[in-house]
Amino acid sequence: MSNPITQDLPPKGGFANIRYERRLPQRGPGGVAMFLICGGIMAYGWYQVHRGLDERRELEREKIWARIHLTPMLIAEADRDEFRRKCAAVERERKIMEGVPGWEAGKSVYLGSRYAPDIIANVPIHQQPGFKDK
Repeated sequence: MSNPITQDLPPKGGFANIRYERRLPQRGPGGVAMFLICGGIMAYGWYQVHRGLDERRELEREKIWARIHLTPMLIAEADRDEFRRKCAAVERERKIMEGVPGWEAGKSVYLGSRYAPDIIANVPIHQQPGFKDK
């Protein structure tokens, strides 16, 4: 038991440096990167907005041209409907006034020579006199 006493000493050349300053990991992209990312997102958004406006403008133009091309057909259909209604009105007038001497069905009741278009009211059948609901 007679070992010599040994003292614990540092290694030759000394211990390694201890880093004691605050070293937190970087969290997220930096300011410039965030600015560029936000700018890119906003640019894409404005691109989509203008694309949508262009599409809406094109659809509106298409609708206007469709109406322009359909107008003659719709006018012709309205004219045929008006003619059919006028013929039916003249026939009803002829039937109602058949006992009146000198009455001409469909003749204008105005004595002037100026043209006055006929006014044919579109009365739904359930509002016409004599209509009986089934």
